[in-house]
Amino acid sequence: MRGRILDIKKLAVLTGVVALTLAGCAAGTDSDAGETASTETAAAETVEAVAVSDIKICVYTHGDGGTFWSVAQAGAEKAGEDLGITIDYQGSTNDSARQAATIEGAVSAGCTGVAASAPDPGAIEQAMLGLADAGIATVTMNSGSDVFKSLGAFTHVGQDEIVAGREAGYKFNDLGATNILCPIQEAANVGLTDRCAGARETSTGSVTDFNLDGGLQDLTAASAKIKAALEADPTIDAVFALNADIAAKAVLPAVQDLGRDIFIGTVDMSEDALNAISAGDIVFAIDQQQYAQGYLSVVLLYLNATNAHSLGGGLPMYTGPGFVDASNVEQVIGLVAAGTR
Repeated sequence: MRGRILDIKKLAVLTGVVALTLAGCAAGTDSDAGETASTETAAAETVEAVAVSDIKICVYTHGDGGTFWSVAQAGAEKAGEDLGITIDYQGSTNDSARQAATIEGAVSAGCTGVAASAPDPGAIEQAMLGLADAGIATVTMNSGSDVFKSLGAFTHVGQDEIVAGREAGYKFNDLGATNILCPIQEAANVGLTDRCAGARETSTGSVTDFNLDGGLQDLTAASAKIKAALEADPTIDAVFALNADIAAKAVLPAVQDLGRDIFIGTVDMSEDALNAISAGDIVFAIDQQQYAQGYLSVVLLYLNATNAHSLGGGLPMYTGPGFVDASNVEQVIGLVAAGTR
């Protein structure tokens, strides 16, 4: 940490030298040089005072520790390692009350800044605003792109789920899909319903929401429910899965059991989903690049703490949607194996 402080001081000194040079070119007086030198010294001391503080960035999500959230956590922790600061990552396994309680504890936990996902904004609103009242900077990540300001955050890091859904709708149009089933595995997660709504906006066919609440907790039961829905409506020719595990371990087995030609698209990635894309069984995956969500959230809060930056310009900072399909899946498979995609 000390070496990092010295690097920051050198940067401040170099900045002061440039200012001194410019001042000398403009005026060339001893008094101007003296004032600039004083400013340089003060700047270096101020930066050091901030840098030596025990910066602790807390990342409190609704994550379940699965294939998606483990990568987001890895991104946050790598940012902490690169910056030489403490990271406290805690998921809440889709329990909004638990997440709110964790956020409320950020003050006593000594958090310098907090990044929080917001799939159920109302559940964490008071906890987030409490941090703002305590002077703790916050950003939202992953979910919350349309509500981050109301939660007191200065920006959001993630993808706009409506936009992601719209792009999926276009993809299904290109495939010729006319009747799309959209399973929602977390009923309280507005981000998931937004994805279905976005697909409905751009699809030239129909998009039907399907209640699969709790599907991630029992993928075998989820697969049975999806199979029953597909059997009940033989005109369904596509499934827009909103999670890679749902796609690969629930939707794909159901489709294969029925022996029907049904296009499968998904949001997010896993080893199984990518292998299915490589085999031609899943057509595409939307990549919101969760490693970057974790990493960038920490960096933004670090810059706020050390240099008073509030980046984003009052707008979200998007990490997606990107797409993984047959054209790039082999490259991405290697990155997923490394734990960064």
